[in-house]
Amino acid sequence: MDAATPTVPVVESAALAALPGVAHAFFTRQGGVSQGLYASLNGGLGSRDDPEAVRENRRRMLAALGLAPGRFAIPWQVHSADVAVATGPWTRDDSPHVDAVVTATRGLAAAVTVADCAPVLFADVNAGVVGAAHAGWKGAFGGVLEATLDAMERLGARRGDVVAALGPCIRQPSYEVGPEFAARFTAADPDNARFFAPSARPGHALFDLGGYVVARLEGAGVGTVDDLGLDTYSDEARFFSFRRATHRAEPDYGRLIAAVALTEP
Repeated sequence: MDAATPTVPVVESAALAALPGVAHAFFTRQGGVSQGLYASLNGGLGSRDDPEAVRENRRRMLAALGLAPGRFAIPWQVHSADVAVATGPWTRDDSPHVDAVVTATRGLAAAVTVADCAPVLFADVNAGVVGAAHAGWKGAFGGVLEATLDAMERLGARRGDVVAALGPCIRQPSYEVGPEFAARFTAADPDNARFFAPSARPGHALFDLGGYVVARLEGAGVGTVDDLGLDTYSDEARFFSFRRATHRAEPDYGRLIAAVALTEP
């Protein structure tokens, strides 16, 4: 990072940090230039924030990763189970409408934006393949995590060699859902009942998105799964939260970025 770039706080996975030749970060909302609702490290060009502020925030994020400006491959997320392979950076306008990205290109950050949904970063250093997935309940339920692993394998990865890290997301004490939500999961698999706890409101439940994501990763045969256990909703000082903004009837919200890259040899 050059002297002109302020230090940007990051949250890291110990499992990913131990891998040689891999840079990663779960960025917080701290260390940027955005104002108001977006203060301060808003990474979402899809928000109504000043685009130039977001671009400066992204420049700072890439500097923190040790990468050149503009070296993000961030998809236009649509809560799908679709994955794209990146060989170079994307602009907002030319980014594919998918919810995960994998790459074998060094110096390119595979990244996703989140604000309660689960960010999952993947790396197989033996194959030289990394990936990032945006796993809200719909994407996780629909198979975005398994699809990401499939795409990595097509680039030469082995899922038993993959390290996957689950970053800050909305956690069970903060995630109340209605009866139809829980019924969808238990209809697909009765064992999914373990991811729901009683809520104070009759007929409602608290959903363990993080636990569900970890179970899907482990069930898919990922070699190492590291769950950071951080709650976006309850930690306002560090994280943006769509649900928190909704509960406050705020008109918009910032986006966090999670990114992983193969560093230059």
